[in-house]
Amino acid sequence: MATIKDVARLAGVGLGTASRVVSGKGSVSPATLARVKAAIDELGFRPSHAARTLLSGSSQMIGVYIPVLSGTFYTPILQIIDNELRTAGLHMVVAFGAGLGGARQQAIEGIEFLIERGCDGLILMTNVLQEEDIAALRPQYNHMVVLNHSFDSIAGQCFTVDHTLGGRMAARTLLDHGHRQIAVVAGPASLPDNVVRVNAFLDELHANGIDIAKLWVTERDFSPAGGWSAAKELMDSKQPCSALFCANDEMAVGALSYFQEAGIRVPHELSVIGYDDTPSAEFSAPRLTTVHMPWREMTQNGINALLNSCYDLQRPVTRGYPVTMTLRASLASNPAAAAAKPARRRKA
Repeated sequence: MATIKDVARLAGVGLGTASRVVSGKGSVSPATLARVKAAIDELGFRPSHAARTLLSGSSQMIGVYIPVLSGTFYTPILQIIDNELRTAGLHMVVAFGAGLGGARQQAIEGIEFLIERGCDGLILMTNVLQEEDIAALRPQYNHMVVLNHSFDSIAGQCFTVDHTLGGRMAARTLLDHGHRQIAVVAGPASLPDNVVRVNAFLDELHANGIDIAKLWVTERDFSPAGGWSAAKELMDSKQPCSALFCANDEMAVGALSYFQEAGIRVPHELSVIGYDDTPSAEFSAPRLTTVHMPWREMTQNGINALLNSCYDLQRPVTRGYPVTMTLRASLASNPAAAAAKPARRRKA
């Protein structure tokens, strides 16, 4: 395989001159430029990634940190990032939580791994870091964005979605379908975005006259197994309910699996709705009604902001993304509520 030294030798120029031609930085005469390009073509020279990094001073790599490499939530976001970076001629390096320490220490070590690899910028999806951890990331401080969480010290570099609106929209949808006896499977109380969406959901119910202290509420780990065990616990409790809200789609899919096994018909006997609108929601049985969070728009704008910072680009960056409901087969009107409505009198 030809090297930059071979190119310089064949073109009859110094190594520095050949490097300036390859990198596109620095001036050379037209005649020298032509000789070096001819040598490149003759040798079929293609600079390695390491060589391009040395020549340009840029690794052309973006580091991405996520807490876990599993499930249906992070995978689509990683695909969006990878597609955008490849289109821009860049590469993605991923680190995720692993090791013996707690979640915060794992995040710090994962980010250090990305920095050590020479990444030009960082995309972080974590809410376990503290403000002092962010401050310690200098000089990478300015070439970093955070998705789905916000830090006060770098608020302009944080991109998130409206979980308050998402939680309220989920509650409003159930209320509009006549459901008032509602069970809730929340995610971990340690995750701020979960707390926001669940509190907003309960606040909307309370605002509509529902005594939330009497609702059946449990906490699970955002996994299908967690949703399955919660659904079993709900049925074993004999708590009257016509609808179940799960704080993410994976738990909702797990709950649907339990209900199917237990012979409970969804939505005829019990409606189920989720949150996120991940790919699993579209292909569950029955297909899952869920809050559609604008993860693609959030991710796209975060990438644009980071590339503008790292490579002096002018990509558009906006904030504020639409939250909507995706209505599918797992939701139906509450038959009891419909039966309780007084019949309209016919005109004589």
